[in-house]
Amino acid sequence: MAENALFMKFVAFTAAVHKVTHEMTKETGNLAVTPAQYKILEYIAINQPVSLSEISDCMHMSMPNTSRELKKLEEKALCEKAATAEDRRKMDIQLSKNGQVMMDGIFQRIEAQFNRRMESLSEDERLELERALDLLHAKMFS
Repeated sequence: MAENALFMKFVAFTAAVHKVTHEMTKETGNLAVTPAQYKILEYIAINQPVSLSEISDCMHMSMPNTSRELKKLEEKALCEKAATAEDRRKMDIQLSKNGQVMMDGIFQRIEAQFNRRMESLSEDERLELERALDLLHAKMFS
């Protein structure tokens, strides 16, 4: 396969991932957070503890905007900051107990949608999909 064709398949795949992610997360309930705040919470839930700069970089947000959104999430008791053990000036950000409960509930609803999509697959197809995801993660997303 030509390199350009493989690249275009990758672009189409990543666009489809974004579309499906949007579809699966928009039905997560009436959240008291904005879409940007939800994406920050999702990132924290998967990667915690994280730094302000890690969130800013991943979300493509300026540091001041990221800091402002985190302050709002702290005010809603969904995340918390704590000084790192190595450097008291740096802060680790993680979900609060309320934030963890909220994200666990959202992930359960997303998992139910995922399971509905997987119902029609045979066991062999499920294993093939799992191997494909492992390969994609190892070679393209690590």
